[in-house]
Amino acid sequence: MMRAFYTLIWLLGLPFALLRSRLRGRREPGYLEDLGGRLGLGPQPPARPTLWLHAVSVGETRAAAPLLAALRARYPDHRILITQMTATGRATARQLYGDFAEFAWLPWDLPWAQRAFLRRWKPALGVVMETEIWPNLLQECRQAGVPVVLANARLSARSAARYARLGGFVRAALQDFSMLIAQTAEDAARLSALGARLVAVAGNLKFDIEPPAGQLDLGRRWREALGARRVLLLASTREDEEALLLDALQPVLPDDVLIALVPRHPQRFDEVAGLIRSRGLTLRRRSAGELPDADTRIWLGDAMGEMFAWYALADLALIGGSWQPLGGQNLIEACAVGCPVIVGPHTFNFTQATVDAITAGAARRAGDPAEAASIASQLLADPSTLTATGAAGLAFARAHRGATERTMALIAPLLPPTSP
Repeated sequence: MMRAFYTLIWLLGLPFALLRSRLRGRREPGYLEDLGGRLGLGPQPPARPTLWLHAVSVGETRAAAPLLAALRARYPDHRILITQMTATGRATARQLYGDFAEFAWLPWDLPWAQRAFLRRWKPALGVVMETEIWPNLLQECRQAGVPVVLANARLSARSAARYARLGGFVRAALQDFSMLIAQTAEDAARLSALGARLVAVAGNLKFDIEPPAGQLDLGRRWREALGARRVLLLASTREDEEALLLDALQPVLPDDVLIALVPRHPQRFDEVAGLIRSRGLTLRRRSAGELPDADTRIWLGDAMGEMFAWYALADLALIGGSWQPLGGQNLIEACAVGCPVIVGPHTFNFTQATVDAITAGAARRAGDPAEAASIASQLLADPSTLTATGAAGLAFARAHRGATERTMALIAPLLPPTSP
């Protein structure tokens, strides 16, 4: 009955979902692309064994990189299909994997739309990244004999409490997964408590991401062009965070410190540029192709796919998503290039990685933007501590590698053996 009610909600909401896609498409044209795919419709691709990976948005799409590389290497004769739910996720996937993968929307979670999607692509295996649970999709996959794995799974205590209120409905959906591969023992325990079966722990795939050499080189070139000027990076900031951070930093940072600001979502680039100008701060935009001059206070990172370059440039990074109750953003990328990190109080989506980074001396936590500004000004005035913190970040990132190999070993029995 609960599944029928869930499906009815989707059916009644379908006109609004279509309207929302069209309205969002005015700001992000990607949402207008292939609307039929949202219903599982589209041309039949050439027959070929297919490995399907779903990553809802940007973070999950980037986290999938080492696993996709391993799947390609082990199953070179298989098509790689990547699905998303957001336009930014799809754009990121095309940028990272456009030379080998095919792309489609994951349909809205109506049974007939999911059946059409499965008939169209006929996947041999589905891999869903991190926290995506679509009950009708999972039921249709089970009935069609398509094994589905929840990989790099994470579940905060807050999310687990919300799911627990749905009782047997969530339990049934979790049991439709062929396997759940959690990042940590705590994630695995929460999934098991909700009724999941066949739960394993493999670590966090994000530790296995290799910083692209081209981006590291770009960051170094920026650094050389800026000379001795120090750079504080506000990384992957979310709604309302930029104003809080800038207002806290301005009174305490020396004038010669350049603030690099990279919003999480591209649709907010112009909004953030307006916010910076409204505070009377001098601004250069990365999209204009110009480097900051000596009078530039803010360099706005309004280009996609350059996060590693920004971390390679920065002396210190404040990680966004953690200054409002949004759960934080990935700090592993910063550590992997030796960039010291400050996080805010809200990191419940990255609890274990954050705690481990702080314990390793790679990151510090601030209770609010004012405290973050104080810590940042102290660290920027102490090069030896910054160097030691960056080195601790590199060691921390290297020590936690190996999740890809463990994940591949777990999913291999679900696929036919490869040729010698």
